Amino acid sequence: MTDKARERKVIVVGAGPVGMTAALALCRRGIPVTILEAEPEGRIRPGSRAIFTHRASLQALEAVTPGLGWTLAGEGIVWPVKRTLFRGREVYVKHYPPPDPTNLPPFSSLPQVRIEAHMYQACQAAGVEFVWATPVEGVAVDDAGVSLATSRGPWRAAYVVGADGARSTVRKALGIGMQGSRSANTFIVVDVAENPDNPLPFERRFHYQHPAMGYRNVLFVPFAGGWRVDLQLLTEDEPARFGSDTGVRGWLARVMPEYYRDRVTWVSSYQFLQVVADRFVDTHRRVALVGEAAHLFAPFGARGMNSGIVDAIEAAEAIRVALGGAPEESQGAFDRFAARRQTAARYNRDAAGIALEHIQGQNPTLNLKRHVAAWVAPWSRRAGRWLDEGPYGPKSGPPELATKY
Repeated sequence: MTDKARERKVIVVGAGPVGMTAALALCRRGIPVTILEAEPEGRIRPGSRAIFTHRASLQALEAVTPGLGWTLAGEGIVWPVKRTLFRGREVYVKHYPPPDPTNLPPFSSLPQVRIEAHMYQACQAAGVEFVWATPVEGVAVDDAGVSLATSRGPWRAAYVVGADGARSTVRKALGIGMQGSRSANTFIVVDVAENPDNPLPFERRFHYQHPAMGYRNVLFVPFAGGWRVDLQLLTEDEPARFGSDTGVRGWLARVMPEYYRDRVTWVSSYQFLQVVADRFVDTHRRVALVGEAAHLFAPFGARGMNSGIVDAIEAAEAIRVALGGAPEESQGAFDRFAARRQTAARYNRDAAGIALEHIQGQNPTLNLKRHVAAWVAPWSRRAGRWLDEGPYGPKSGPPELATKY
């Protein structure tokens, strides 16, 4: 193996959905791109993970690669009913009309592995170069470009997009920290395969203080082929008790038909991080951080991947300007990208934090408000709607952040 660096115009580090979005956006702008991925080709990616693609993201992907947004919409599902219960009593329900087939739906619920499969096909069709089993081990930046040290030899590029996830080697190599907090509660996340012979109705259901679960919160979200079940543990709970195979089978049978306990396909537990990178670009304006390399949110409101998709597209545009402009234009493009996306990330972190506080119910004032709202919900649809929307955080934001997700 030669020690001479292989040179490319732009390198994306990470072949997840955000990294592939960046690659597709660069190709759309006529810029050749190479993706370096630490894991081998054909890697197994367990779990449904990011299942909820907002309409804004579907539209953005459709603009980057015509047909991709519609493909994700066509394979995913849109649930027609959302329902919220408080201690077993329904406090809110909303029925949606069927999606307009001439427009992209409000969202698509599809496992991340399927999202990635369609993005990979689009990348291959666009001519993206993939280099697998090549973890980045070091990053050095100068005024002329970026050098990447990998286990399989050095690489060099004019610009780099760091899309290598929560443990981002790129971010760490640049010495960029992250600011925020971690949730006090642990959440058990379970994937359950649907029973094709007797499927449950497609409904997103949230239970405040489920009576069968010792008044722990439980969320049910359908996706194409199965269900995501989120159980919020109390701060004093032992995660192993609820997250083990035996533990999951035990409590799942209390909240779903009993046969679903034999249809569990994935279990994970999390204490959610709520952090944003101190900077989204390096001091030379040659590296852009996107997705979980730049921010981590609690999943309420499905802000992570959706925000990362916009990060990736705006990073690609900054690189396009930088490649074709004078040095001051390059710096301005990167600074604008960084300012916009960091502002959006902080907004989303805070919005997810509001949702997390609402769900945890540890604030005495907020907890009292939840109980009052549940009591008056039979006579006040506004109170029921507040309970329904609380676990997902505010939807509005500053006018310039229409792409906040």
